[in-house]
Amino acid sequence: MLLDRVVRASAETAATRSRKAKVLALAPVLAEATPDEAEVVAAYLSGRVLQRRTGVGWRSLATLPAPADSPGLTVREVHEALDALSVLSGPGSQAARAAALEALLARATAPEQQWLRAVLTGQVRQGALDALLQEAVARASGVPLELVRRAAMLSGSTVAVVTAALRDGAPALEAVGLDVGRPVLPMLASSAPDLPTALARAEGAVAVDTKLDGIRVQVHRRGEETRVWTRSLDDVTARLPEVVAVVAALPVSSLVLDGEALLVGPDGRPRAFQETASRVARAESDAAVTPYFFDLLHLDGTDLLDAPAAERWRLLEELVPVAHRTPRLVTASEPEASAFLADVLAAGHEGVVVKDPAAPYAAGRRGAAWVKVKPVHTLDLVVVAVEWGSGRRRGMLSNIHLAARAADGPDDGLVMLGKTFKGMTDEVLAWQTERFLGLETHREGHVVHVRPEQVVEVAFDGVQRSTRYPGGVALRFARVVRYREDKAPAEADTLEAVRAHLA
Repeated sequence: MLLDRVVRASAETAATRSRKAKVLALAPVLAEATPDEAEVVAAYLSGRVLQRRTGVGWRSLATLPAPADSPGLTVREVHEALDALSVLSGPGSQAARAAALEALLARATAPEQQWLRAVLTGQVRQGALDALLQEAVARASGVPLELVRRAAMLSGSTVAVVTAALRDGAPALEAVGLDVGRPVLPMLASSAPDLPTALARAEGAVAVDTKLDGIRVQVHRRGEETRVWTRSLDDVTARLPEVVAVVAALPVSSLVLDGEALLVGPDGRPRAFQETASRVARAESDAAVTPYFFDLLHLDGTDLLDAPAAERWRLLEELVPVAHRTPRLVTASEPEASAFLADVLAAGHEGVVVKDPAAPYAAGRRGAAWVKVKPVHTLDLVVVAVEWGSGRRRGMLSNIHLAARAADGPDDGLVMLGKTFKGMTDEVLAWQTERFLGLETHREGHVVHVRPEQVVEVAFDGVQRSTRYPGGVALRFARVVRYREDKAPAEADTLEAVRAHLA
């Protein structure tokens, strides 16, 4: 397939806000893809490349060669060229990468060059989110949407199931199950401003889990082999031998566990998230993290995804020692739940997650079955620009511009909510200066605009209506809690979630 076909579909998708129109633009392109190019086409239609790193940055694409007069470049050729770029290293690799990139771009037409620049710098804004791509795959293959969604969740991505859906249809996707050793997308929680609101959504008894401020881990064990993944499905097995040791000691032949890993001080209180994140980033360290598990997805050959949560929890309690289980209260009493929350906060944790005991494990989904409550209001937002500091912050990037996702749906645009320079230590200022200069796209005076790739968690005292920002709201007294290396921009909070905090 010619790259031009993908580029035209991308432009058509970006030109409409209609979900149906977007699907109608994407589905025919998927249907035309051959089996050996289907995954590449699907990735390109969703605005990303399959290579985790290409070594190509914004500066490499600042100047483009003269474009080709007519389309001739295929998606397969682009993918193979990026594969070659991704493995270049050592002396002379920078020059070799620049030459190879120029050769690729010289074969592209002007629209193709602009699209390649956007996809390689994370700037494709066409609204083709993963959920929308799933709808297009369902339409192109004739497979029921729910089947596509489930297979994608169990495979870790939609792109991974495209070829099977297009070539073999529903039977191939029905055969996709939980495979011990292959991570699944983690179940996610929605938010509530307070505990009574979260409990009001439930019927009868609920589980109130301690919300630990650590690194989400999914641990798979098959026989003697144990592997650990983060919420973004990065393999961190080598960095967390202490987690491996805990799971390896359990009396089972195979299992899949969901939980958190965090540093705990000598006093039994959790250490700051930044300390845990720093520890997990290193392969060797004297500081050991402690795993706490809250769900069991597979046990000795039996998948438990569709089992009621209460059944999964019962098996978890029988298997995992209490020292490695997330503290949990099952109750129908609001006073009991409130007392538990108070104890959790006193112990230094950040809140609770209210869970439905009857719910299955909805991999990759965010819904009402899990509702998190954090008394200190926080939001996960995306940094879209940064301002140079003044005074003692001169020479450092300081004031960050914060944006929420426009909607939890096909429109993946970002809406600015305000700025903040509060909550930043000298170490954070130094880190973010280096980080955001690496993401720079252009400058306007003292403002450095950046690729929207970095998620930041901010605390705030409230949300107020404002005509100053395009979303119509602004945060009151926003301050940085931490940068979220474990979250992608697609996981940031939506404008709707922000407006839920309006007084």
